[in-house]
Parts: sequence; structure tokens; C-alpha cells
Amino acid sequence: MSEAEVINRDAARFDVEAVRRQFPILQEQVNGHPLVYLDNAATTQKPDAVIDAIGNYYRHDNSNVHRGAHALADRATASFEAARGKVAGLINSPSPEQLIWTRGTTESINLVAYSWARGCLGQGDRILVPVMEHHSNVVPWQMAAAECGAEVVPVPLTPDGEIDLAALRALLDERVKLVALGHVSNVLGTVNPVKEIVGLAHAVGGLVLVDGAQAMAHHRVDVQQLGCDFYAFSGHKMFGPTGIGGLWGRRELLETMRPWQGGGEMIETVTFEQSTYQGLPYRFEAGTPNIAGAIGFGAAVDFLLGLDREAVERYERELLAYVIKRADACEGLVRVGRARHVTGVFSFLLEGTHAADVGMLLDQQGVAVRTGQHCAQPVMDYYGIHGTVRAS
Repeated sequence: MSEAEVINRDAARFDVEAVRRQFPILQEQVNGHPLVYLDNAATTQKPDAVIDAIGNYYRHDNSNVHRGAHALADRATASFEAARGKVAGLINSPSPEQLIWTRGTTESINLVAYSWARGCLGQGDRILVPVMEHHSNVVPWQMAAAECGAEVVPVPLTPDGEIDLAALRALLDERVKLVALGHVSNVLGTVNPVKEIVGLAHAVGGLVLVDGAQAMAHHRVDVQQLGCDFYAFSGHKMFGPTGIGGLWGRRELLETMRPWQGGGEMIETVTFEQSTYQGLPYRFEAGTPNIAGAIGFGAAVDFLLGLDREAVERYERELLAYVIKRADACEGLVRVGRARHVTGVFSFLLEGTHAADVGMLLDQQGVAVRTGQHCAQPVMDYYGIHGTVRAS
């Protein structure tokens, strides 16, 4: 059986076309061609269920949460907190209270950099960050380290685009307070050995924050099985709305972290002499939250759970293997990153052609990809390139 036949066989098992029909934007025409959307690492498209959930909230339940004394507020609050429970359950959080709503992965990481790092880091402490990381998992630590006298230390990669575990082990000592790494690289598609790295960091007393932005749509994430201390992610990269995301943290850490924004919702009492703060998760959720976004995120979780995740993951592996084999046989195409364990991100260059020109030519054929540095300049510098074409 050929590779294409294997892919078609597995597609039939979970009916890829039936899934595609749930995404109305995939019916669009671009430059006279059917849209082929290969920019999911930037943002995923939204199924009807998510669009309908957001519309239903605004049509029937629009109200603020937790503070109204009327039916709309009760319904909005119930839907809002039900969504928190769905997202917490998806990652196997021990409790919904450990899931804090944020605007997305970037804000989740910044929350930890402000509320945890600035209270725990001191002179000479270290934060280890792999070279492959997105800027959102680099810059917040640089800002915190500059204020605390700490140091951000890059962890080298192997030539294939994997974290150099030997180099990581050599860097790990009692000075290391945090390892901040992506679950999946947004440039290389590398799936990092998070559980192994958590064990190494914990052995020297360090904590681990995982940027899960690129993992949630592709893998079944279990924060308890991973053993990490913080897990950050975005709704819009897993079929949910923009402007909503989550931070999961170990309860004993979250309970010792200071609030990072003040205002309504996060307070318990307020006087001009002193204010006291709510418990988890509300102490980190000042102001009116993104209610519609949270409800849409909950609908995205329902959508994901309605799929045969094992069949989807198998199909994706076979499709990516097929793409890699065909790409390696294409003269002049240079694959960027050759890690052993990868997921649905494929970066490449065409010899003699600027990445932006490739993207423009593909767009003329209705194919949407991303070109450039993908908010990951250090990994571009590592490979000595200015950017890539990324299909995802």
C-alpha cells in the first residue's frame, strides 16, 4: 500500500471531509482558488460550534459574571465557569481553580514572570531557555531577570533541532530556579521531552514552565503526567477564539504568588488602609473577563473531545511523514529542522528564492502559509538564516 493510500485509508476512518465541513471559512475562495489553510501555528480556524457558542452568548445571555442578581448573570456565570471546568479537564488539572483565564500564552508567561519570578529570583539565579523558543518565552524572563539580578541562559540545540540534553544537564545546578521551554517548537515542530526535562530540573530544585501553545491542538496534554509546575496556552491555536488563554499552575505555587493586576473581581475587601484578595483563581483575574471568549473556548474543547483524537494523531503523523518524504525528494528544497519527534509544523526554504516570495506565490494559488522569523529570531540566528516558509 502506498503512503497516499495509507493516508486516504486513515482519513476514511474519521472522515476528514466531515470535519472540514464544520469550518465555514474553508469554503472560501482566495485568488480564484479554494482556500488551503496551512497557517495553523499562527492561529487555527474556528468550527461552527465555536462561532455559534459565542453568538448564542451575545444573543441570549450577555451579562457580566459573578456579580449580577438576575437570570442573565446567572446563566453567563454558569457558562463561564463550566468552560473553565472543561479546559481544566482537558489538561487533567486536579481542580478548576488551578486554571487561570488570561488573554493567551504570552500573558500567561508574563503573569508567572511578574507574580512568581519577581518574588523568587535573586542575584546570581538562572533561568534556562532553549534557543528554539518563541520570543514570548524569552523576553518576559529577560525583563524579570534584569530587575532581580538573575540571568537568562540559552540552552543549545543539536544540529537536527532538538534540545541538547547533554548541554542542559551541564547547565543544571543549584543556581537554576526555572527552565522555561516549549512543548512543541513553533518553527521546527520539535516535540520536546518535557517529562524528562522536568525530572532533571526538579532534581536540582528548579521549576519548569511549559509553553503549550503549539501542543494543545495536536496532543492530549496531561499536566499531572508531565509533572511541570506551570503550563501556558492559548485558545485561538486550538480552534477557540482569540483573546483567551489559560495558565495552569501547581496550587502550592499559585497560592504564594502575588496578584499582578488590581481591580474588581480579584478583591475580597477594600479599605483605604488595606485590601485583601480572593483565593484561586480570581486573585489573578482582575476586571471584567473575556466571557464570550471563555465560552467559545469551552465549545472548542467540546469540539476536540468529539473527535477521535487517536485517529487524528495517527493521520497527522502519516501526513507529516508523507510531506517530509516528498520534500526531501524535491530538488532545491531545504528542510529546516530534522528532529526525530515532530508534530504538524514544517519549515523550509527554496534555494535562490526569498521566503516571502514563496509565500506570495503560494497565496496566488490559494495556499496560506507564514513566512519570516515566526517570532523566534534566536533559532533563525542559530541556523544562520533570515526566515523560513512555514506550513502548519
